[in-house]
Amino acid sequence: MRAKDIILAGLSGILTALAFPKFNLFFLGWISLIPLLLALNRKKGIHSFFLGWIAGSLFYAVLLYWIPAVPAHYGGLSLGLSLLTYILFFLFLGLFWALFAVVYSRINRSFPKNSYLIAPFIWVTFEFIITHLLTGFPWGLLGYSQYKNLYFIQMTTLTGIYGLSLILLLFQSLFLKSIHFRTKLPFFSAVALILLIHIGGGISIGNISQTPNSFSAAVIQGNVSAETDFSSLSYKKTFALFNRHIKLSQEAISQDSELIIWPELSVPLCFTCNFSFFNDFKDKLFSLAEESGSYFLLGTSEIKLSAEKNLYFNSAVLLSPDRSTSYYYKKHLVPFGEYTPYKKIFSFISNFTHAVGELTPGDKYILHEFKGVKFGTPICYEIIFPDLVRRFVKKKAQFLVTITNDGWYGKSSAPYQHFAIAVIRAVENRRFVLRAATTGISGIIDPYGRILSSSKLDTPTFLKALITPSDTLTPYTRFGDVLPYLSLTLSILFFILAVLKKNV
Repeated sequence: MRAKDIILAGLSGILTALAFPKFNLFFLGWISLIPLLLALNRKKGIHSFFLGWIAGSLFYAVLLYWIPAVPAHYGGLSLGLSLLTYILFFLFLGLFWALFAVVYSRINRSFPKNSYLIAPFIWVTFEFIITHLLTGFPWGLLGYSQYKNLYFIQMTTLTGIYGLSLILLLFQSLFLKSIHFRTKLPFFSAVALILLIHIGGGISIGNISQTPNSFSAAVIQGNVSAETDFSSLSYKKTFALFNRHIKLSQEAISQDSELIIWPELSVPLCFTCNFSFFNDFKDKLFSLAEESGSYFLLGTSEIKLSAEKNLYFNSAVLLSPDRSTSYYYKKHLVPFGEYTPYKKIFSFISNFTHAVGELTPGDKYILHEFKGVKFGTPICYEIIFPDLVRRFVKKKAQFLVTITNDGWYGKSSAPYQHFAIAVIRAVENRRFVLRAATTGISGIIDPYGRILSSSKLDTPTFLKALITPSDTLTPYTRFGDVLPYLSLTLSILFFILAVLKKNV
């Protein structure tokens, strides 16, 4: 393993990270892995592992540079411990690139020509594994770098996000195959395929026709700082924050908005609690809904009282003008933020996360209903899981709402990266996605991934758009992760064949 190989691997990691928001050098996603693939050519076991680990660790170190500020600023951890946690995290995530490198290089040594075609499937396999292993963390999937490439991302209706990653890597691997074997056919075949995908994507994009079910909706961005501690805030100041949301809502209602969406936990709300100011807020919201005829989708913290143990839920509650309510409890909680996973192993970490609390995950995909139209409400972190969001739509959600609080991450890249993921979810399922974020970025995305409106960070505002529900089920919504399972099968098959092949 030469110094040149290490430099090439590191270059791949950094260039790939720069393809994502808010660097937004999305074109790098089409070439960033070429250096790593060059470095891996004909490498054996341990060398390929470390080259992949270097590339992956640097990728996640750059992509997630904003992580250490969160526990240091909000969790009370020392800067040193926060940095240590961050380093361990990106080194762990880098292992997925390392394992990709091991599998690819082994197949490359046994089947040098075929390995260039198999490489994209191996990559998708490990993206799929990182989505599901342990609690899953599919934040930096390669395809998300292309969220602004409108024609290209239309293929996610067939393949999900994984198809974008596969094509990006296929282009790069076939380019290298043309170089190594001195033949133009692989490269020009890749170019022709990409051209066809873009043409097909362009043709598939259409106008959204208004229907009798179309309605006006507004997302509210109250701009409540993540540093706000509601447990110690006076009633007067808490009410001022609540009233800020009320005034923005009234302004949206005056512009004929029928559905008003508040962000995740931007104001202390609980419809199953019986404390005085909770009741005051509930009464005011019920009255406003009743008087205006508008519905309110609210981020709340709900409780179920029990003789054994009280259960706390991160919730999305729909409040109707007739004073009825429906509840969705967040299913996929943030590990070490909303709960401590694998407590027998990580119980010591609860000493650092006790301020956030131990929430209980929901166990059902509950849909809300607005004037006969059903919709799903993945909360914050849940939007990054393709299959989870897909299941809302398969249960007949006709549009999607995601509420979030990205205020923890300030003006870093995190809110931009999180927003980009929501764009892909809209296209995968051909659904409007309305995103209400406490401090931003809020936005409204149409079923083709067009961003109809978006907000600036740290600005109180509201966004309004005409929403048209849909009953269409895309192939991805209907059948799910066929491509990753196919990729997993091919990767295992070729790896076994490569291991069995003699004299390599």
